[in-house]
Amino acid sequence: MRVQIITYGAIIKQLWAPDRIGNFTNLLLTVDTIQQFQRGFNGAAAITGRVANRIRGAQFELDGTTYRLTANSGKNTIYGGRKGFAQSVWTVAGAMTNSSESSVTLTYLSKDGEEGFPGNLNNSITYSLTDNNEFQIESESETDKPTIVNLTNHAYWNLAGGGSCLDNILWIPSNCYTPTDTDSITTGEILPLKGTLMDFNQPTRIGDRIEQLKPLMNGYDHNYILGEDQVMKLAARLEEPRSGRIMEVRTTQPAVQLFTANHLSHTAVCLETQHYPDAIHHANFPSIVIRPGERLKETTLFTFMAK
Repeated sequence: MRVQIITYGAIIKQLWAPDRIGNFTNLLLTVDTIQQFQRGFNGAAAITGRVANRIRGAQFELDGTTYRLTANSGKNTIYGGRKGFAQSVWTVAGAMTNSSESSVTLTYLSKDGEEGFPGNLNNSITYSLTDNNEFQIESESETDKPTIVNLTNHAYWNLAGGGSCLDNILWIPSNCYTPTDTDSITTGEILPLKGTLMDFNQPTRIGDRIEQLKPLMNGYDHNYILGEDQVMKLAARLEEPRSGRIMEVRTTQPAVQLFTANHLSHTAVCLETQHYPDAIHHANFPSIVIRPGERLKETTLFTFMAK
């Protein structure tokens, strides 16, 4: 395998993996130049933050103080604001190679007040590629004021290297999801998946039920609950039948967002490991608050194979 990382947005620019007969293909949506990324290519495999997904009303209250954020999705905030982590230049803090893996660590200081968020937030992302065809993302964050954090990588995967993702076979071992309203904002409910169009507890072709979703939305954009314990657990398994490529996703995060690149005609699929969307407004969701002296650390592991 081969992976290319750039400092703009801590983007995974390319990830090459073999099919069943050894042909290598880049499995990520990407563009050629930095200028294309800077102009807002919305298929970039970038780190989104401070808070992935949406925050209702572009504001939140913490310890009695109301913080007003940049509204960049109607009246709401998405992906950290107008200039989130995906539009920032990260710093290479170190790189390592040994007999079994290579890694690079990128850092970014999000300053107090950036996009309205409180606290100087130090962030590091370590990308690692092993000889076992594993690609790992480790994130760490520390703050000097109470704040909120929910980092993810917004990678758009196409295991065939092109065409539609609708023939991919998807399995998500999850019993519940967090429904959204007409603005795609989480309602605070936790509902069962069994018998719904969103249920992937059995391996299912992504396109099998997507037409039935169209009266509601143009594809999947749903948050699946995995479990609140911070241990590595299976989040999803994606298989592309023609090439034989398989990708398994494991994570310490409590949820995974399935998104079928609806604005890109379903050319790829996102499996974003994360905390629940808009968690700061729902006391029944796992907390995304981080305080001075705490270190928030999350790990996601992508394992590639072919059969």
